[in-house]
Amino acid sequence: MLVRTGLVLSPKGGTLRALWPLFEAGLGGKLGDGRQWMSWIGIDDLIDAYLRALVDPAVSGPVNAVAPDPVRNADFTKILGGVLRRPTVIPVPGFGPRLVFGEEGARELAEASQRVRPDALLTAGQSFRYTRLEPALRHLLGHVAAA
Repeated sequence: MLVRTGLVLSPKGGTLRALWPLFEAGLGGKLGDGRQWMSWIGIDDLIDAYLRALVDPAVSGPVNAVAPDPVRNADFTKILGGVLRRPTVIPVPGFGPRLVFGEEGARELAEASQRVRPDALLTAGQSFRYTRLEPALRHLLGHVAAA
């Protein structure tokens, strides 16, 4: 079995940890035209998916550890800005992701477009704590109440 992991959302590491301070400072914006797909998963759901893939014989083959609702970068940006109550109107220049993630990270995380669904997990009956991005970000960043 092969588990392929999407963009993991956690305030303690990964993409969200890198983006959070920029958005908090009001410097967050879409990358390029914002049309690239982002297949994400919250850290809690990721742990559940790995555990399910390890112990459930009904899960086999390639397993996509992602939430069921991928979003475009422009939508991710708007939602993260809304959760943090910060503007997101200025697009990030091309060198921005390279400063934050390095050359390889920019290419594989910020500029990649991957629209992936967790079909093997869903078929096996996996439930997700967060299928939608906004509630996941509110939980992870401690902004549970809607603005």
